[in-house]
Amino acid sequence: MITSVFKKSTPLNFSLVVFLILVFFFIFQIRDLAWTNSLILIFEKVGLLSILLASAFITNFISKKNGLSKDSSYIILFYLLFLLFFPTVLDNTNLLLANFFLLLAFRRLISLQSLKASKEKIFDASLWIFVASLFHFWSIIYIVLVFISIIFHVARDYRNWILPFIALIAVGTIFAFITIIFDINGIEYISRSVKTNFEINYFTNNYQNGALSIYATVALFFVISMFSTLSNRPLVLHTSYKKVIASFFIGVLIFLVSSNKSNDLLVFTIAPLAMLATSHIEMPQVKLKQEMVLAVLILCSLFAFFSQL
Repeated sequence: MITSVFKKSTPLNFSLVVFLILVFFFIFQIRDLAWTNSLILIFEKVGLLSILLASAFITNFISKKNGLSKDSSYIILFYLLFLLFFPTVLDNTNLLLANFFLLLAFRRLISLQSLKASKEKIFDASLWIFVASLFHFWSIIYIVLVFISIIFHVARDYRNWILPFIALIAVGTIFAFITIIFDINGIEYISRSVKTNFEINYFTNNYQNGALSIYATVALFFVISMFSTLSNRPLVLHTSYKKVIASFFIGVLIFLVSSNKSNDLLVFTIAPLAMLATSHIEMPQVKLKQEMVLAVLILCSLFAFFSQL
């Protein structure tokens, strides 16, 4: 029954998911209503919600535009469900902005498959990744995905290998200009951002630990599903799926190396995992199995969300 509702992409389905995003966002925000006394903070919350919705729709656009999913509403539903595992990210401006810019970069890298305007796409993707690194430094690891995409599609032209470095210079120049204008100590900002911490002992309660454990189990299930079925998928989509898998593992790496450790850092894995989950649920299989996978995921995400409020 659940799968039947989201099997087709209709305005009603999208409206339902957008409504659910709004509901869960406000449920989290109304825990503390102090922000309602400040017009600036109200605009900040509206901005966060806008970024969140934009990220969900960009993920949906990337998946459908490049043939990674059918004409369904699963992708945006999975994006919401995975987001519910880490409710505190709904208040983390830097991570939501970094994730948004990385999605813009990923959109350009996935579209390299067409081999049209490849240099512009490589430069744009690199630019967005370096912009994302200004909000969370270790987002810069995603530049690896740019070079992976170059290897897959346009490795023969040496100019494509230089473009990421040109983008780095461009963003570095803009950053230096901003630090001068707003009197920011750029050196101190960078040195503070590049710190690493590989310890996973940051949990303030058992529910955060539980949410991470469940999310890791769910992620492992969908990643293994993709690896085991990749050979049966259309050959033209293999490189795109490999980029999605690479994007997921880069997101995990960012979580592992970042110093200010929290479950929020796994926001970088949500979009690629939503694509992998959609790919799994859309495979020809027994309908009961589809229903069970989706029902279990919904229950787990709701438990994780409300237990951490």
